[in-house]
Amino acid sequence: MKRREFIIKGSMTSAALTTSALALGKAFDFKNANETLNIGIIGTGDRGTGLTHNINSIDNFNVIACCDILPFRLENGLKTVDGKAKGYKDYRKLLDNKDIDAILVTTPFNLHAKVAMDALDAGKHVYCEKTMAKGYHNIDHLAEKAKQSTKLTFQTGHQYHSSRLYTHVVNLIKEGKIGKISAFECQWNRHGNWRRSVPSPELEKLINWRMYREFSGGLAAELCSHQIDFANWVLGETPTQVMGTGGVDYWKDGRETYDNIHLIYNYASGVKAKFTCLTSNAKDGYQIKVLGDKGTIVLNYTKAWFYPEGGKKELGVVDGVSGATAKWNKDLGFPIEVEHKEPSLQALIDFRDNVMNNQKPVSGIATGANTAKCIQMGLDAMYNNEIIKAPQFYH
Repeated sequence: MKRREFIIKGSMTSAALTTSALALGKAFDFKNANETLNIGIIGTGDRGTGLTHNINSIDNFNVIACCDILPFRLENGLKTVDGKAKGYKDYRKLLDNKDIDAILVTTPFNLHAKVAMDALDAGKHVYCEKTMAKGYHNIDHLAEKAKQSTKLTFQTGHQYHSSRLYTHVVNLIKEGKIGKISAFECQWNRHGNWRRSVPSPELEKLINWRMYREFSGGLAAELCSHQIDFANWVLGETPTQVMGTGGVDYWKDGRETYDNIHLIYNYASGVKAKFTCLTSNAKDGYQIKVLGDKGTIVLNYTKAWFYPEGGKKELGVVDGVSGATAKWNKDLGFPIEVEHKEPSLQALIDFRDNVMNNQKPVSGIATGANTAKCIQMGLDAMYNNEIIKAPQFYH
């Protein structure tokens, strides 16, 4: 039994010691009770080490190798691992390790496709952090490679796709609980320059790669992609076009990627989805609003609320939402309470289960590729000041 798996219920968070056979009541079927999934982490920055902490808490899932080209990052990654792990400066050497079953790709965005394809060629299962790949060519190339690797699991790190709360909300919406959807209003606002300290000037682009277009998709790829993935998921559609704007208007420090972005995607069903990211105002932080003619559902990272049209403070038979409590929360509506784990942890548990049971991930190659293409559409719209029509999506 490893240390913990976090379970969130409503507005309360509790640390609960569980067996890995319990994933919200779903049995976990190992081929062998002692079977363990060994994974290597390629890229041990903040995200790589954060996910390593999660893996440490999951039964039958071990980090046995770490790779980073920056020595201090590699050292930090190795220190984060529970147990022993081998360190590598060259990820190709890590891929040669026959004891490694799977790879977690948490490199800068521009390297996702290359590293993930090399991992598939080496016979490794892949958990590739969002956004899946940079640029249409790399997206198509990686998607084709993953489709050909039929015996390997490829999961894209849009962790909200694994959230049992988000899944419940999507089901409620598809059942018509908020009526006909007219719009999404999404934001992920922060107040900070997104810049990391650099011990030496020659390391600037290696450490602050998110600031440079060669390596990064900026706020769209790093933040908006989760919410765009959610809109596609809810609608069962991909957008027909996008318009957008942004700029370097606050943090004038030499960065190339924008410090504020504003995107509007059109869907064939008539729905418009708006996505905003600011770095100079954090009001309301992360939020998704799905607006329908019967009501609105509001989501943050781990909580959700239902707000009926007209602001009714009682749930009736017609507009009642399963899982919503009778307690009215001022300005937010009725809390939707579903037992669920923190999304990144749940996504990694799902990845373990998918590999062990040869299951297809809910956040797989098609959804990951489509969201990545949506991001590229948004970047082209902002950088070229054009309305961008949809490319060829996956189905």
